[in-house]
Amino acid sequence: MKEPDRALRILLLGGSSEIGLAILAALGAPAKTEIILAGRDEVRLAEAAQPLPYQVRTVRYDARDFDRHQAFVDDLFAEGRLDLVISAAGILVPQRELEHDVGRAADMIGANFTGHVTTLLAVASAMRAQRGGTIVVLSSVAAIRPRKANFTYGATKAGLDAFARGLADSLHGTGVRVLLVRPGFVTGRMTEGMPPAPLPTTPAAVGEATAAALRGTRSTVWVPRSLAGLSIALRLIPRPAWRRVSR
Repeated sequence: MKEPDRALRILLLGGSSEIGLAILAALGAPAKTEIILAGRDEVRLAEAAQPLPYQVRTVRYDARDFDRHQAFVDDLFAEGRLDLVISAAGILVPQRELEHDVGRAADMIGANFTGHVTTLLAVASAMRAQRGGTIVVLSSVAAIRPRKANFTYGATKAGLDAFARGLADSLHGTGVRVLLVRPGFVTGRMTEGMPPAPLPTTPAAVGEATAAALRGTRSTVWVPRSLAGLSIALRLIPRPAWRRVSR
């Protein structure tokens, strides 16, 4: 992402996301950059804003309040151009809990998939009108082949991953870029208490890899990079064997 002469404006959807904040920390943008942290918890947003070396403000945003997303996006773009939107909202609920409370499943699907779609469609339209901008979408290796231990979460990421790829194709030639980020198991607040999967990573590592990709021209970034090759192998494992090895 090339820096313009004017001040940058960056929106983080899911403003207290560890990965989203790690991306902001790794960007190395000018101090005059305006960061907009969007989320539901005002206290957590205020805490997230404190260490950032930018001009930061917070706004109310609920990924599951679908009917308000168009107006939310319209209002932000009415204030000025947005250069970068990082879509990092999401929750992780254990599969066994979802099976006993389908309402929580609906909440997770809304936060992890539907809310991204309704918000980013509006963002893409506004960026197309301003003839430029970058959208970062946080997917997951879980999108490649959902495991039986968390198949509902994996399904939300698979849907989001497919949406991001289609969105990127639809924006080709408009000056708007979509960067799809596929981390493996991220050791952090969301996965606390869970046994790590192979090739674990950290929010800081995802942030650094994403910032590096933004400075280049790539459309997809895997963290760690070795997951790109592993993803091919995951698709080739016969289904009976996959049932046995996936926890």
